[in-house]
Amino acid sequence: MKKKLPTLRSDEEAEAFIANSDLTEYDLSGIRIVRFEFQPKSERVNMRLPRPLLDAVKATAAKAGVPYQRFIRQALENAVLPRKPA
Repeated sequence: MKKKLPTLRSDEEAEAFIANSDLTEYDLSGIRIVRFEFQPKSERVNMRLPRPLLDAVKATAAKAGVPYQRFIRQALENAVLPRKPA
């Protein structure tokens, strides 16, 4: 049985863990991709949505584990900004 990942409370702890651990010993099945937002948000957009659409957005955002406004922003970015090659 694989080990559970420890709770890491800082970037320094995470970096030390990665540098000194054999990750094949750990259960990584719960890992998910996280997108960090570095650009400041300076503009505001207001829009009206039908209640069922907003409810669906909120439910999908909750499943993804992100606030619904960030989820909407990410959906807009994915729709209009060119993707960077991996």
